Amino acid sequence: MRTFIAIDLSPEIKSSLKSLVKICQQTKAEVKWVGENSFHLTLKFLGEIDKSQIRSILEIMEIEAKKSQPFNLECRSIGFFPEKGTPRVIWVGVEFSPELKDLQKRLEASLLKIGFSQEAREFHPHLTLGRVKSSRYLESVLRELKKYQEKSFGQMTVKSITLFESILKPSGAEYRIVQEVKLGC
Repeated sequence: MRTFIAIDLSPEIKSSLKSLVKICQQTKAEVKWVGENSFHLTLKFLGEIDKSQIRSILEIMEIEAKKSQPFNLECRSIGFFPEKGTPRVIWVGVEFSPELKDLQKRLEASLLKIGFSQEAREFHPHLTLGRVKSSRYLESVLRELKKYQEKSFGQMTVKSITLFESILKPSGAEYRIVQEVKLGC
């Protein structure tokens, strides 16, 4: 099963992002937009795992979650990967709080001990809005997104982390909650 650890977003933030996607879709840009129920903040992509590994992953999540108290998270600004040249991914930024950074680093280090490879790139908290399929009408969506460059898409208190299963389908990935783990408990 294909899995990742993430922060599930509040319904209010998901709704705000859904509204932005609807505006962007009107530009006719050839972008594969993320569906409302798929918005999340990935802390660690695990990839394909055997079901027998779930228990040890959840144990690590519980240990590291206990070390973190609930913290605030704000979704703000628009960005692109790569930063220069033609964008391939359009995203909304997440304010990088010390609590978020610490939680992600501890998860990364603990999962390394049980055989998961360390991410080569530095953690850059973001919410993927869409993946660019072609440059057709891309300029129009980029112009539209500039209007939202400094907009806040909402705040929430992070109270848990979640192990998700990613089910790949022709229509796109679907995410199923395997288990949620509360912070500070």
